Amino acid sequence: MSGVRLNKYIASSGLCSRRKADELIEQGVVAVNGKVVKELGYLVQTKDKVFVNKKLIHPAKHLYYKFYKPAGYITTCEDEKGRKTIYDILPESLNNLKPVGRLDKDSTGLLILTNDGDLINELTHPSVKVPKIYIVTVNSAVHRKDLEQMANGVEIEPNKVAYADIQVLEIDNKHTEMQITLYQGMNRQIRKMFEYFGYEVKVLKRVQHATIRLDGLKRGDVKPLKPAQIKELKNFLNRISK
Repeated sequence: MSGVRLNKYIASSGLCSRRKADELIEQGVVAVNGKVVKELGYLVQTKDKVFVNKKLIHPAKHLYYKFYKPAGYITTCEDEKGRKTIYDILPESLNNLKPVGRLDKDSTGLLILTNDGDLINELTHPSVKVPKIYIVTVNSAVHRKDLEQMANGVEIEPNKVAYADIQVLEIDNKHTEMQITLYQGMNRQIRKMFEYFGYEVKVLKRVQHATIRLDGLKRGDVKPLKPAQIKELKNFLNRISK
């Protein structure tokens, strides 16, 4: 029988990745034509109606954008504290897209936006060491031994060791500007690493995520990725995830 695997159908709606869809199926919150389906290999037919948590879902065309996040906005759909979110400045037509990873309120730079659940999972899963590149400025000259320790790993939280590749771009008594590459996805990782040594991060801007670069955008700009950029990104992920 032809059809689309249930987990792929759910992921194509932009709700989540196929891996997460499998979990939802096993939890019994997925129904097809009104009947709960727990069979992971179930094939969805053209006329079938699929519900997740009693909400009807539909496959969506995958969209891919890059966005230059300004400072002062948090990377979430809603905020219980009433703070401004990136969706306050994004076009309303993109409200169904999700950011890949996060940038904290005071950080700026590149966010990839998409409704491709599988791509989000590949770019953020801890087992896939996806490089993210930042330009960072701190409030004084950073000692060489501190940079070496950051490269080898710093325990920023109990049982959480963070590390980074750091290239110094400019240094004097009042500041150090660096290019920093991360392969982990810890919350506020760069800020915590420098706080560990007593430095204060003044500027933190993400300039690249995997193969996607910030180039060509001004703060607040959003731009669709070209087919060649999407292909390059997916090919890169296939290579590093093997």
